[in-house]
Order: sequence, then structure tokens, then C-alpha cells
Amino acid sequence: MKTVAQKILRSCNKRLSRNANDEPVESAEAHLSNIETAAQMDNIQHLSSPPAVPSAPSLQAPRERAHHGGGWLLSGIICINILILGCALVSGSAFNSVAITAVHRQIFLIVLLLLTMLWMLFYTVCTGRKNREVLFRDSHAGPVWLRVGLVLFGLLSLLMDIFKIANYIGYLHCDSAVKVAFPVVQAVFLFVQTYFLWVHAKDCVQIHTNFTRCGLTLTLSTNLVVWMAAVAEESVHQTDVPDLSANSNHSWNRASYAGSKCQCSHSMCSTFKEAYYYLYPFNIEYSLFASAMAYVMWKNVGRLVEDHSHHNAKFRLKDVYVGPVAGILVVTAGLAAFIFYEIDITKEDKKRKTTALLVHFIMNIVIVSLMSISTVIGCAVYRLDQREHVSEKNPTRSLDVGLLVGASMGQFIISYFSIVAVVATGAKGYLNGLNLAWALLTVVQLGLQNYFIIEGLHREPFHVMQEAALHTNAHASQEQMEIIALEMIALEMNDFRNPQPSNDGGIGWKRKALKEVCLFLLLSNIILWIMPAFGARPQFDHYTETKFFKFTMWAAIVNIGLPFGIFYRMHSVASLFEVYIIT
Repeated sequence: MKTVAQKILRSCNKRLSRNANDEPVESAEAHLSNIETAAQMDNIQHLSSPPAVPSAPSLQAPRERAHHGGGWLLSGIICINILILGCALVSGSAFNSVAITAVHRQIFLIVLLLLTMLWMLFYTVCTGRKNREVLFRDSHAGPVWLRVGLVLFGLLSLLMDIFKIANYIGYLHCDSAVKVAFPVVQAVFLFVQTYFLWVHAKDCVQIHTNFTRCGLTLTLSTNLVVWMAAVAEESVHQTDVPDLSANSNHSWNRASYAGSKCQCSHSMCSTFKEAYYYLYPFNIEYSLFASAMAYVMWKNVGRLVEDHSHHNAKFRLKDVYVGPVAGILVVTAGLAAFIFYEIDITKEDKKRKTTALLVHFIMNIVIVSLMSISTVIGCAVYRLDQREHVSEKNPTRSLDVGLLVGASMGQFIISYFSIVAVVATGAKGYLNGLNLAWALLTVVQLGLQNYFIIEGLHREPFHVMQEAALHTNAHASQEQMEIIALEMIALEMNDFRNPQPSNDGGIGWKRKALKEVCLFLLLSNIILWIMPAFGARPQFDHYTETKFFKFTMWAAIVNIGLPFGIFYRMHSVASLFEVYIIT
């Protein structure tokens, strides 16, 4: 009962006004008299003031301007053509080293990067000026944690370009200068685009709309083509080509596409090359982050939005312990297993390779099992949660949900193909059994996590619900106020006799449970992103699927599905962070 009274006291202190000097209550009679006087004054003001009539703007949210078909259609045509042409050039340069080379692809990318930077410069100087063309800003677009992530990935991508420049300089005497020019142009592009998205990600442009739409689709398609090029190069570098002949004893040869005719002029080329390949995952994520932010800006062109402040919640780890600690333990164990796997999988000893695969499968099974259990707990708490669902239109939330479901298809495809291959071959051996269990649990975990995140993104933030409740309770009757006041007086007098420490910073058990689940899933998704992003390829190191589907088909499945699966993990991290913030 005392806990309930304390909550009532805190609520009353927010709603009931005290005297100007905020003096402590000396007696129960004086306190009750002050409350009755305040209530009478409130009733007098309520009776004397005319009923509030909502103003015209508050009756209805601002309407968006009609979508002019010409601008949307033209920008869509530009985006589709650039993407298809880029896909053709990237595919041709990755698998055909004669007709289309990496130089042709890089020339195309340089042109795209220069055109995109010119448009960004025009937007910054002309269209994006404050208090003129940009009259509205979407508070949901470009949250600060997304922009911070963009800057972090941009810095690591810049480091990758520096290593590339240092590596390609050693081949200038016998190779094209375009290979040096491309990372230089891309480094400048990183600076320009990061600044552009940091400043203008929330803009809802009302003038130059058609040109802005075309420029944003150019930015979107440029980042996607850069992403495709990086994914293709990384996939070719990481793909193992197995020799499955009868007497080969299943030996593997790492794919190599470095020409032997052109020799580096300095001794650090191999070091720089190995270094920038480890930074490719960050460049890939940077391109995807920038693409998502450009798409939201494109959707917001011509959109009229009210200035909401729904994202004023702060990130705090107070009262949340189990989720972060368990997540850190999972990340630590996953990193140890990943390092062990990377070291032993390249050895010639077949027994050590088998042990490495065994450890990798077991570690992933444990991680996805714990994630599934915690997600079930979070979904059960949602069933008890009384928060309303958000109904307002929000391009950012729609994009988050679309990317979450779409990117998960890559991992779904790989898992189901693995299930078919292992079951069709009889699931012989403990490695096949573990592989099958991992694939099945991954399917379950993906489905549960998608539901948990989507449900969390569509719930009203807790602080918004509290503000609405306080606004409603502010119009309570005088009798209710007197009852609350008497309980408050009794509690204060009891506290004067038996003072106790305050628990104002505590949160309810439902909020605490959801926050714990969010942080655990967030950290678990980080380790599930690290392992495949930095080179773990059990799909090729374990040869069951390769023998069943043949290498060409299985390599296409993995090299298409795995990049989406890697992006899914990083996008889940961003989405879970937002769910944690609004919980």
C-alpha cells in the first residue's frame, strides 16, 4: 500500500501546484486548506473561461501536397536505369576479366559519385537553405543514433580508401591509374555525403521538388551500386572453391583474383590489401545506411508535417542489468569461437577443420536459442502491455519494417536451402545434424525477432502515454483531488517520522523486461553480424550443400542471400535500439 501511495504522491506533486516559495507542509490542516483553495480557484477559472474551441490547424493534420506524377515517375525511371546498368557492370566485371574489367566499373562509379556530389552541392547552396525552401522537418527521420552510425561507418570506410590508395600506388607502373582515382573520389564523396545527410536528413522540401526527387534517387542508386560493387568484390574474395574429386580429400583453395603479371613496387601491398578487405563490411553498411536515409528524404519531398517531439526520450541504462551482462557474455564467447574458427579452418589438418566447424555450429545454435527464448519473453510482455498502436503516417517506420522483412529473406533462403540439402542427403554425421539444427533455429529466431521489433516500433512510446495520462488526470473532479490530497498528507507525515530513500528513478517491470530483451537481442545481433561480415563462411567450409546443389548454384545462393542476411543483423541492431529508446 505504501508503494501505491508513493506513486500517487509523485503523480500529485506533478499535477497540484504549491506556493511560490515551495515551502514544506507544516501540518495536515494547512496542507488540506491549500489544496482546497487551489481547487476552488481552478474551478472559478474553468467556469469563467469560455469553452476552448480547437483551432482550424488542430482539427486536421496538414495535408500533403498532391503527388505530381511527372516528378515521381522521372525519379523512379532514373533510379531503375542506374541500378540495372550498375548491376550489369558489377556482375560482368566480377565474373568476366576480359571484356569488362574492374577499371570499367570504377569509371562508371566515378561518374556517378561526381554527379551526386554536384547535386548535393546545389541542394546545400540553393534548395536546403533554412527558413525558405525547407519549411517542414520530419522529427522521425535521421535520428541521432542513425547519423552517429553513419559517421562511424564513414570514418572506417575512409580508412579503407586510404589503404586502397596505398596499395594501388604500388601498381601504377603496370596498371591503370583509375584504380587510384576511384578511392580518392570515393573518399571525397564520403565527406560530402556524410555532411549532407547529417544536416539535411530531416528536410521536407517544398520547392524544386522534381529536381530534388531526381537528385535523391541519384543519391540512392549511387549508394546501392557502390554497395553492389563492394559486395561482389568481397564475395569473390571470400568464396572458397572446393575440389570435390574422389581423391582430393575435400581440399579448399581460397579464391584469388590478383594478377601475377603486375608486381607491386613496395613491400607493403599485401598488408594494405589484407587490411582494406577487413574494412569492407563497414563500407557496405555505410552505403546501406546512406541509401535508407536518402529514401526517407525522397518520401518526404513535398510532405507537410507537424513539428512533433516524439523522440525526446533519453538513452539510459539505469535499472537494466541482465540483458547487457548476458549480451556481453554472448559477444565475448562468440568472438572467441569466431577467432578459433578463422585460425583452424585454414589449416591443412582435416581434424582441426572439423573441430572448427563443430565449435562454430554449436556457438551459433546456443546464440539463436537464447535469442529465441528471450524474444518469446518479450512477445509475452507485449500481450500484457496496454500501450496503443501508432497510427500516423511515418515513412521512416515503414522503411524500417520493409527493410527488416526484406533483408531477412536472404537468411531465410540460405537456411531453407540448407535444410533441404541436409534432409535430402539423410543428415548423416554430427556436423550435418548440427547444421540442420542451426538452420531450423535460425528460421524460428528470425520470425520471432521480426514480430518483436515490428510490434515494438508500432507502439506508442511510454513517455508519450504518460504525458497523455497526466493531461487526462489534470481534469479530475474536486472530490478525487481531495482523496488524493489526503493520501498524500498521510504519506508525507509518515515519511517525516520514518524517512526512506527515494525510488523515483525506478521503472515498471514490463518496461524493465522489454528493455532487458532489447539490449540482449541488440548485442546478440552484433556478434551474428561480426562473424559472417568478417569472413566466416561455413556454407563453403561444410561441403554438404555444395555437393547437393553443385558449387555454381550454391555459390550464387550464398553470395546473394548472405549480404542481405548481414545487413539484416545490422539493421536489427538499429531497430532494437529504437525500440529500447521508446520503451
